[in-house]
Amino acid sequence: MGKKLKDKDNNIRRNRKRNKKKRKARKFLLFILLILIIVVSWFTYKTYKNGGGLSGFLATAVGHDENTKKNLPELKVLLLGVSTDLDSELTDTVMVASYNPNTQKARLLSIPRDTFTGKDKSKATASQKLNALYNINRTPDKTLKAVNEITGLDIKYYVIVKTEALIKLVDAIGGVEFNVPINMYYTDKTQNLVINLKQGVQTINGEKAEQLLRFRHNNDGSSYPVEYGDNDFGRMRTQREFITATLKQTLKASNIFKLGEIIDIVHQNLETNLDVAYLKDYLPYAVEFKIENLQNEVLPVTTPSLKETNNVSVVIVNKQEANKLIKEMFFSDLEEDNTNQNTITNSSNSQNTNITNNSSSTNTQNTSTSNNSSSNSSNTQSANTNKSIKVEILNGSGNSKSLDKAKKLLEDSGYSVTKTGNTSTISKTIITNKKDVSDESLNQIKQKLGTGSISNNKSSTSLVDITIIIGKDFDK
Repeated sequence: MGKKLKDKDNNIRRNRKRNKKKRKARKFLLFILLILIIVVSWFTYKTYKNGGGLSGFLATAVGHDENTKKNLPELKVLLLGVSTDLDSELTDTVMVASYNPNTQKARLLSIPRDTFTGKDKSKATASQKLNALYNINRTPDKTLKAVNEITGLDIKYYVIVKTEALIKLVDAIGGVEFNVPINMYYTDKTQNLVINLKQGVQTINGEKAEQLLRFRHNNDGSSYPVEYGDNDFGRMRTQREFITATLKQTLKASNIFKLGEIIDIVHQNLETNLDVAYLKDYLPYAVEFKIENLQNEVLPVTTPSLKETNNVSVVIVNKQEANKLIKEMFFSDLEEDNTNQNTITNSSNSQNTNITNNSSSTNTQNTSTSNNSSSNSSNTQSANTNKSIKVEILNGSGNSKSLDKAKKLLEDSGYSVTKTGNTSTISKTIITNKKDVSDESLNQIKQKLGTGSISNNKSSTSLVDITIIIGKDFDK
């Protein structure tokens, strides 16, 4: 009898212990569930604040907030496709590419590889062609400088794509479906190059991509039809259209999770001065990009006779048409914003002018304040002079408040700040004369800012007279 009671007591104690453990387990699970609900709620809220959808999800995942995209400047890069020809490396592909995450617009501007970069076409040499500049010292510096002089775009970044990188990039996204415009057959033993592609829609892998993008004409001399664009112009069109198709394929949902692999290929196989960490900031927003927002163009050129160019086959930039195209492609969005901004500025300046005129009229009636009247007249004249100077301010200080402060300083002095934006962080403030601004005005701006080194980089296509890049030294 006593044994039964003892066993019963033991069972009760064991049950109590089990129940106690269950209660503790339930409390722990409830605590974990509560934490998960808080984390998911926070992440969902941040995703919503970042625009929602896949883009908002990715932006939140990499630590962005709702202001990150607003502060991202338009990204412009020089794309160079380099082919190896025994001991030489020529740039068969020269393009300017840009992407604006806020407007979701992108541009591709092809520049003919035979573009003349010298000063005197009557003394032209093959080494003065745009595609030969990279081969001179195996760096993109001279090509980048030449393209900036041709376009006036002040491009800072370059990406050099060599054959091996191209093959890996296209293969990484599973190939690209593309309509090959004509039958292509060309062989060149000196380059170890064999091009053999049939006309029509097909999946282009990495190896075929190299053939497609390097093709200019067949062994028999035939090339693209005139209406498509003969020889180099046909090749540039094919290059732009293939890049468009590649972007479309890359941005497919099935490839989103390959972005890490693609970035690794870029890091390992491309030569660039673009920081991969900087590039990653753009990726969450690039998934929203729609291919119809990509503008493809080729730089307008003329083809002079061989007699005019020292018997060297080159093309010459049509400056008038080129400036018009570049303005339309890369500055049209800014001009629309600036028009609205200038309307407000002009209205404010008009009111200030009326106040100044009234003040001047009152002062002329009072002989005891004639000196002040003269001073006000001088200040008004100076303000009007400053107003005609268009200023662009780019924030490279790393401090978001510096841009507003610099803008206010200059606008209070009468300058017309028509463009603002962000750029890579720099230590020293730079004041660049883009037109024919007097040294006096440049020094006045330096004095107002309290810092800055003055330089000259005149450009016929610039929409501003002065570009100021605010550095870390601005607030010191």
